[in-house]
Amino acid sequence: MRSGFLRMKLHCFDRTFIRYSHSLNAVQLPAPMETHLWYVNPSEVKSESLLKQYLDILSPCERENVLRLQGKELRKSALLARALVRTTITKYQMSSPVEPRSLKFRKNVHGKPEVCWPSIDDWDPPPLHFNLSHTSSLIACGVTINSQIGIDVEEKQRSIKHNILSFARRYFSKYEVELLAAISDPQIQQREFIKLWTLKEAYVKALGKGFSGAPFKTFTIRFRGVMEGDSEAFNESSTKGFEIVVDSLDDPTDVSNIWHFSLLELDGSHYAAICTEKQSALDGKINIPGKLMVWKTIPIVEDEYVSGTDAVKIICGFQ
Repeated sequence: MRSGFLRMKLHCFDRTFIRYSHSLNAVQLPAPMETHLWYVNPSEVKSESLLKQYLDILSPCERENVLRLQGKELRKSALLARALVRTTITKYQMSSPVEPRSLKFRKNVHGKPEVCWPSIDDWDPPPLHFNLSHTSSLIACGVTINSQIGIDVEEKQRSIKHNILSFARRYFSKYEVELLAAISDPQIQQREFIKLWTLKEAYVKALGKGFSGAPFKTFTIRFRGVMEGDSEAFNESSTKGFEIVVDSLDDPTDVSNIWHFSLLELDGSHYAAICTEKQSALDGKINIPGKLMVWKTIPIVEDEYVSGTDAVKIICGFQ
């Protein structure tokens, strides 16, 4: 009866999302150097009964924080973000099943959330890491095993009130500012600024420190193999074969090559940056290219595997 009730209530969705499917169907945990990315478009979630279901799986504290927000769309975005995290984590095959509502989280000293697994006899929780990013028009959750992860998503057409170069000088390194200054086309310059921003944001989130713990000006994002001052450095046709690396300006001896960066487009409307620990840094073996698996989802309703489709365009960093 419950699934039939949901079918009636979800009539407002696009036809590809009408049929009900179990959102918690088991998914294999990511392999080494494999990243799973799940994303939802808030505009496609229109059912009030479904939003109430999402509210029911939150903790009392999360529910209070969501309902406290001013503005319907802001509350909806926050609700979807928390529901996406909870339903995504509980999809993964584990010897001890976990319900979305029962998940507990803690924050590290810098405020990055982590799963606080229950203590159960004869059960070792998976070394699962996740990170969340959202805009008003897209929410994404990245998942890895045995590897810290940071992700950031931004709208390709995101409006920037300030002059791009003036804004970049406040937050970016000298190298990055010079790279942007060499781009004469204002529209291209803005796009490349947004790409750089997402990469830098993903890096500080992977570190687990956030913006205050790792200010953007203290490190530089580079495309290895791109010549200094090359105005074509960010052209997608020229960056596909390059590796994205980070240089620490505060500590030149810092081993920054332990991080794997990737840049992609989602739904043709958003840039997404992903930063993970390289497998070679974890086990001492030769590094292998990263692999990406992407699902577009409406939590509890449908998961659509979109890797290899027009919905996902790899710019740099993945196989």
